Amino acid sequence: MSIRLFNTLTGRKEDFQPLDPGKVRMYVCGVTTYDYCHMGHARANIVFDIVYRYFRYRGFDVTYVRNYTDVDDKIIQRANERGIPSHELAEQFIRAFDEDMAALGLDLPTSQPKATEHIGDIIALVERLIERGMAYAAGGDVYFSVEKFPTYLKLSKRNLDEMQAGARIAPGEHKRHPMDFALWKAAKPGEPAWDSPWGPGRPGWHIECSAMSMAFLGESFDIHGGGKDLIFPHHDNEIAQSEAATGKPFAKYWMHNGFVNVNQEKMSKSLGNFFTIRTILEKFDPEVVRFFILTAHYRSPIDFSDQNLKEARAGLTRFYEALQAAAELLADLLASEAASNEGAQLEERFRAAMDDDFNSAQAIGHLFDAVRSLNRLLGEKKLRKSPEKLAALRDLHDALLRLGAVLGLFTSDPAAWLRRRNLDGLKELGLSPAEIEARIAERLEARAAKDFVRADQVRDELAAQGVQLLDSPQGTIWKVE
Repeated sequence: MSIRLFNTLTGRKEDFQPLDPGKVRMYVCGVTTYDYCHMGHARANIVFDIVYRYFRYRGFDVTYVRNYTDVDDKIIQRANERGIPSHELAEQFIRAFDEDMAALGLDLPTSQPKATEHIGDIIALVERLIERGMAYAAGGDVYFSVEKFPTYLKLSKRNLDEMQAGARIAPGEHKRHPMDFALWKAAKPGEPAWDSPWGPGRPGWHIECSAMSMAFLGESFDIHGGGKDLIFPHHDNEIAQSEAATGKPFAKYWMHNGFVNVNQEKMSKSLGNFFTIRTILEKFDPEVVRFFILTAHYRSPIDFSDQNLKEARAGLTRFYEALQAAAELLADLLASEAASNEGAQLEERFRAAMDDDFNSAQAIGHLFDAVRSLNRLLGEKKLRKSPEKLAALRDLHDALLRLGAVLGLFTSDPAAWLRRRNLDGLKELGLSPAEIEARIAERLEARAAKDFVRADQVRDELAAQGVQLLDSPQGTIWKVE
């Protein structure tokens, strides 16, 4: 079965057919480096990390480019507010972005270019557009002429005439048409600037992505990705300036992830309802955040809340508990010579889900089915005496680890992850391990004195606080529910 993906450009799912057989060239718009990243950034980058991982899992040679916008109006404004050079601010938040993405378990892209490293490529691309009559210089600025590109807005499918009616030319702009957009901006006092044929200045936002993607992937490549908020104007403008310069199709497939919502409103800095990744990771394990994001299809909106993250944590805990129990059992047993196709069947279902537009939600559903099967096997009284069931247990355990890794999940040692989960849970409950151990000791003393009413009372009191006691031949352990 071939991979099918939804192409925003055509508005339908299509079979993925790369421009070069066996290779994938993919560009994803990165961050503008003026602040810490929020959950919207986490979702976009985790989504395309999964696309990157899954193509490699399916045997493709992937070149993945994700840029940094390190010169921009917002960066300059924020740097001026802090009284520091804009490049210093940009570098600070590039480092912060890298730290956040590493914490979330993202694989490094093939290349991570910065806009300021490609000023020469940007200037050359603007010159090509002027030579082709698709752009014009005015007052030290250079603008793209949208009326010269007949299919402008073909990605967002908006109407240029309707948009023109509401557009205005701001004071100081030298546009010929209200929808023309800046390719190069003349320098203002105190701003970073580079020499150009049109005088000192800096690139516009849109042109930098065209220049960087072409520098690393060529004038035509397979996939361009980003959040839905980038469709207009950023990606519409990228298409226009790139195809106007080269006369070739720019990206064959356009992929866009859905928004993160808070109380049914899109999370955004302008609305003031955003949560930084760093703030969230103070409360939740990074893998919980990743798991939460992958439990929704990437094109659907996802509702952010503490409660939804807690539910994701509970789901992920189920996986780690089953994997830990299976690993402990299997460590004590010799490998079974019996055959099992449980893992192969799981992998087939997993691939069918991911081949269908990277449906991670459905893929995780199949992994949950496997966990239920694993737990049923673990509950079998005569499991140790059944080579066939032991083989199925090992097969499912190994397949879960293998397929989870494709999604960047289940990569921690289960015992260590569960310990962290319990300690984090205790912190939320306002309890300490010492307090729990003291209550366990109190319960053991009551049981030794045959005061079973008091022993049960201690157990029930802890349960009411959210701590479950589990008795085993090795002693009593506790876990946060």
